[in-house]
Amino acid sequence: MKDSKKKKVASTIKRPKILIVEDENIIALDIQYILENLGYSVSDVVSSGEESIEKASKIRPDLILMDIKLKGNIDGITAAEQIYNRFQIPVIYLTAYGNEGVMKRAKKVRHFGYINKPFEERELQTVIEGALIESNEYSNDKNITI
Repeated sequence: MKDSKKKKVASTIKRPKILIVEDENIIALDIQYILENLGYSVSDVVSSGEESIEKASKIRPDLILMDIKLKGNIDGITAAEQIYNRFQIPVIYLTAYGNEGVMKRAKKVRHFGYINKPFEERELQTVIEGALIESNEYSNDKNITI
């Protein structure tokens, strides 16, 4: 296949857009770097629950990685609940906190996985792929790579 045809085919493949919601800048940048290296498109990085709801409304990402403990008045669990109820965007929780009460509360809200910080790149990729498939966003779309 000629190079020009290869480029044209590659440009028709949609890369999943992921919104990162993380209030620790170093961790957010690390996650963004990992996601981009795995072939995902990072649509934005925000640090509060309020911002995550606003961005989800505007950019409609395919998936959200949501830290549970965030800056602002809305934590990640409340933001995830509002986002899923309003926009049906799948959310994966990121957390460094194993508090039983927080985890019980998080389990009551529709989510597509948990990742405990610190995490390995392969673990992140596996949970993201599972969430994208489970959300049915990509299961029948031939122009999307997971």
